Amino acid sequence: MLSLRTTHGLRANEGLPVDAASYNFREMELHKKELPPIGTNAYCLTDSNRGEAIVIDAPEGGFAWASAIAKGAGCKIVALILTHGHWDHMLDAADFDAAGIPILLHEADRELLERPECMRDYTLPGIELRNAKISRWLQAGETLELLGRSMEVRPVPGHCPGNVLIYCAEGKLAFVGDAIFAGSMGRYDLPGGDLDQLEHSIRTQVYTLPEDTVLYSGHGPSTSVGAEKAGNPYVRP
Repeated sequence: MLSLRTTHGLRANEGLPVDAASYNFREMELHKKELPPIGTNAYCLTDSNRGEAIVIDAPEGGFAWASAIAKGAGCKIVALILTHGHWDHMLDAADFDAAGIPILLHEADRELLERPECMRDYTLPGIELRNAKISRWLQAGETLELLGRSMEVRPVPGHCPGNVLIYCAEGKLAFVGDAIFAGSMGRYDLPGGDLDQLEHSIRTQVYTLPEDTVLYSGHGPSTSVGAEKAGNPYVRP
């Protein structure tokens, strides 16, 4: 079990908008930034009291953005968690690696980080794909202790084999990568994608979370479990 312990942690986000640039939960702030080249979301959680931060996903420009956020909050980035290994989520992973920041990823997406050139056929022209060393492989069903709160790793394959969601029950939030979006779902036509598997992942791993759980996706606005169960036209409960 990875243990990045702090005294304070994420507070519940009742009453807060689900798509602002940052949210303050007393001891912790959640920051969001949509980054190029295809509008991929990066997230940074900071705890100024403890001087620590974690980052979820690393699009182009994500390292500089997260580093500035962490510095402004008086924090050190202690981990980068990749929800999956697709190119637009890992473009800056090499910069986190070079800075000595541990990187966590599910092993099913191992090749995407170690041999990113395998994604060249579905990457935008001119994009530089750099490999990065993974410090620790995420395990389905394990619990991480991050910034003083337990966070569960749930497997949500179907978009790609290694997509996971990171669920914080106390914060009533989950980072879901590209498994599900507000009113939509992830692609399943890329290598390793599978429609039946993705639908099963959403029904068994996303829709089983409490309905007031806020879902922070890899693209677009945030949503909630309840909203998607009630109105997502692609995957019915």
